[in-house]
Amino acid sequence: MTRLAFLAAIFSFALAGPAFAAKPPVYTVPGSDLAAGGYDVVSFFEGEAMRGSAEYTTRYNGAVWQFNSAENLKRFEKDPAAYAPQYGGYCAWAVAQGYLAKGDPRFATVVAGKLYFNFNGNIQAKWSRDIPGQIANANANWPGILDR
Repeated sequence: MTRLAFLAAIFSFALAGPAFAAKPPVYTVPGSDLAAGGYDVVSFFEGEAMRGSAEYTTRYNGAVWQFNSAENLKRFEKDPAAYAPQYGGYCAWAVAQGYLAKGDPRFATVVAGKLYFNFNGNIQAKWSRDIPGQIANANANWPGILDR
């Protein structure tokens, strides 16, 4: 193989590699497939965010979800879209601004029966100043944002 052919092969492999793939639909810490930082997303709707357990897990939308009880696992499996955080658990404020950032379940808000994560407390304060406007912007930005 000539040097030029070798470089062309390497270049074409690089273009097809994961660096150019769409971002995952659910935010997970790099190197992990655990969604929501291991929190039981059903518990947010019960008023107390709780950590999940490896004993109660399921896969949904390419990620592993953990729950603190068999009951919460069943509730999630019956209607995962009702409990999964909006925008795949990415930071809702960032999505409203047109980009992606990690969502942190410690900075969660339930609004009109939907779960939203934010990056940190400062960002959550910005989010809270105009939640309806932020949601409208994020909903408009979300389709296709993973492909950017």
